[in-house]
Amino acid sequence: MPGQDIDQALGLVRGSTIRAKHVGKDIMAALRTLVGGEIKEYTEMLIESRNESVRRMEAQAQRLGADAAINCRFVTSQVMEGAAELMVYGTAVKLRPKS
Repeated sequence: MPGQDIDQALGLVRGSTIRAKHVGKDIMAALRTLVGGEIKEYTEMLIESRNESVRRMEAQAQRLGADAAINCRFVTSQVMEGAAELMVYGTAVKLRPKS
């Protein structure tokens, strides 16, 4: 963070969500693959998943009393046919103004 130093590392924080494909959106996505271009149905689903995962990670960091979460990374994995997890993780830290 500009103008801040890390005073204390509080540990790992994470947030995740598991989303399944919607049959109607899946049909539309399949049709889009025939003509090419962005598959907006999946783009929207991934944006919603990332936002929810970040909200959950931020809530965990706040419970620890953190000022920020740094070095955050996103990971996805398939948990079953048609459903995937999106997880974000980082390090919760306390900050102090630069000396």
